[in-house]
Amino acid sequence: MPPRFVLASRSPRRRQLLELAGWPFDVQESHADETIPPGTPPDEAVQLLARRKAEAVRKTAPRAYVLGADTLVVCDGRFLGKPRTAEEAFHMLRQLSGRTHDVWTGVAIATPGGDMVSFAEKTAVTFWELEDEDIAAYIATGEPMDKAGAYGIQGRAALFVKRIEGDYLTVVGLPLSRTVRELRRLGWPPPEV
Repeated sequence: MPPRFVLASRSPRRRQLLELAGWPFDVQESHADETIPPGTPPDEAVQLLARRKAEAVRKTAPRAYVLGADTLVVCDGRFLGKPRTAEEAFHMLRQLSGRTHDVWTGVAIATPGGDMVSFAEKTAVTFWELEDEDIAAYIATGEPMDKAGAYGIQGRAALFVKRIEGDYLTVVGLPLSRTVRELRRLGWPPPEV
């Protein structure tokens, strides 16, 4: 029986992206600790969180390939995670207005053989200058509340984006082309898939 593939994420965006690869996979939320030690650089932070997610799910699926991922928005050296309130979302978007920020996504892949590899990708995103009314209208949609940096580039926040430098899918939450190449290098998909 060939090994399973498990996405250790509840993100519908990561699920949709992984479906583009055309492989069968299961989804299992990791419930991993997402605290980041102070002073951790962003590339290490996203890999640490991705590894925690993959490791947590691997405990329940030891014979599977398990993929964990995490995304952070970084502006002025500050990590902007998911906003807890509309006010916090407003402040994040106001901070990003008219500026360039970095979006980091870390990916970790656990193999059935017990190996774990991880990598991080960075994309620079520049926003137009945003009006307070536009920010408030966007927050009213509810879209920013479950997204790092309080925006989803694949949704209405696409209207805020002046330019990106790097992989668009890194900003969405999974640098798919590199992920697929890493998986192939690690032996997925097996010949039967």
